[in-house]
Amino acid sequence: MAGLKKRGSTYYLQWYEGGRQRRRSLETDAYQVAREKLRQFESAQHRGEAHPLPTKTPVGDVVEAFVAHMRAHRPERSWKRDLSCLRESFGEVCPALALTTQRARRCRDLRSPADRRRKLWPIGATHFEEITTVMVSDFLVSQVRVKGLAPKTANRYREVLCKLVNWAMKSGRVKMPMDRNPVASVDRYAERAPEIRYLTLPQIKDQLSVLSEKPTLHAMVATLIYGGLRREEVVWLREEDFVRATAKAPNGLLRVEAKTVDGQSWQPKTKRNRAVPVSRDLRQVLHDSVPPIAGDGWLFVSAEGKRWDPDNFSRALRDVNKAAGLPWTCLDFRHTFGSQLAQRGVSLYQIAALMGNSPEICRRHYAALVTEEMTAVVDFVP
Repeated sequence: MAGLKKRGSTYYLQWYEGGRQRRRSLETDAYQVAREKLRQFESAQHRGEAHPLPTKTPVGDVVEAFVAHMRAHRPERSWKRDLSCLRESFGEVCPALALTTQRARRCRDLRSPADRRRKLWPIGATHFEEITTVMVSDFLVSQVRVKGLAPKTANRYREVLCKLVNWAMKSGRVKMPMDRNPVASVDRYAERAPEIRYLTLPQIKDQLSVLSEKPTLHAMVATLIYGGLRREEVVWLREEDFVRATAKAPNGLLRVEAKTVDGQSWQPKTKRNRAVPVSRDLRQVLHDSVPPIAGDGWLFVSAEGKRWDPDNFSRALRDVNKAAGLPWTCLDFRHTFGSQLAQRGVSLYQIAALMGNSPEICRRHYAALVTEEMTAVVDFVP
């Protein structure tokens, strides 16, 4: 049984636990508010919850533990993208969010006060339980207004913060007031329809012609265009991943599978293995450009005979395309695969399976391209 006790103008919650009297400030002088908090406390006790009252945990402790959790359960490139969002949101509140390189610290220190990229005030909460919907909303508004963040980026910040609070509550590290995630009540920003760039058939021919004197880049770009692979999926292809012919796939298959090579692990973005049939065009390129045995077992090797670094591959491709006046990137090549299939009437479900995406993502990207294939289905009378 619990009750209220008033000392001065502040109400306190008083109860017995293990035969000992406990007392906790409710930080309010309003009787109705104190009564509501007493009701929540008694309800939580009845449910057997370990922390019936909101806890008081430093923000840095929760964020540090969350980063450690991400590092243990997510690929490096994935959790590192969230670090900048957390750093912008809370500042360097823990060692995990500290800038570790001299270049990053120097860039931060050299920014002028008028620079719009300068760090804005982070969410002003000392304890994690003090985070409110208003704080998060005001933080996102300032980021959008001052830095000019796109709605998609602002929603990304919101998503990361929402995951942080959900994890903290689910893991039992904190008990938020009213057992509610304050970030979940922040409205999402309206995003514009995605602008999809893709190559037409003549543009594909021009792009591959530009790379004709660079066989490896030529084969890798052809794989992106005719196979719909992601950039990292291409650079992580091993010799055994290229099945040159099967009974059901006479042109061969490309297996996009998780693997560990020399102690370094990699897995597809969606954490699902898949196989992509090789088209006639791609088969000819791979047979002409890829030797039977490549360096270190990789299907595509750099000038050093090693696996391509994704950024180095993009840089080499960008240099060649810039000299030829072509604007295309690896993402454009991947979109070319989905767009060309959609225009040929291939179902969005099949495109999603081939590209390793969800049907919903393919619908957002490519549904507009299949409308002209539906002209016959809108007539009521056949």
